[in-house]
Amino acid sequence: MPKNRRRCTGPANRRGRIEDLKKQAEQLTGGRMRASVSEQCSPEIEEQFWRHVVAFEQADPVALPDLLEQRGTALPAPDELDDAQLTDKLWEVIHALAELGTYLHCTDHLSDRELYTHLWRESLREPTVVMPDNPDFAYHIDIIGSGSDEDNFLWLKYYADEGTRRRWAADWPGDPLPEHEPPPFDRDRHLPQRP
Repeated sequence: MPKNRRRCTGPANRRGRIEDLKKQAEQLTGGRMRASVSEQCSPEIEEQFWRHVVAFEQADPVALPDLLEQRGTALPAPDELDDAQLTDKLWEVIHALAELGTYLHCTDHLSDRELYTHLWRESLREPTVVMPDNPDFAYHIDIIGSGSDEDNFLWLKYYADEGTRRRWAADWPGDPLPEHEPPPFDRDRHLPQRP
């Protein structure tokens, strides 16, 4: 065998790697995964996509409070903090989450205390997969993203633009459409964003 023989990296080999990754993803999800890739997607991007899917499925979900505390960010109960302490703690947590690749959205309808309490009691308690060492991965916490009637109402009231509100009213004529109001707080534009 020649000493400088190269490993085959041509299209056929890439297609084989992609098919292997798809099989791994299918096995890891018990056959429950359904995904499609645009015909315009390059093979390089498709392979990268499937590598990320496999890495995500192989990762163990963690409780974010545990991970934050391991990294030095304590999460005291909201009632243990006065308003000034709570605001400082909220921003400490927001920035610590960003270091983990975790980003918040749609928070401007909540006071600092309401947001911290929501994170402390709900959003951060769900075990989830984060990959802080992978810059291509991000986990997004949409505070009103559950799809519930209450969250939809808040989204329409504070966050949806007029075009979206009109389409919603046309598509769902039986749903109440609240009057648009500016959110009472101005936090979202200051939140860390995924690079």
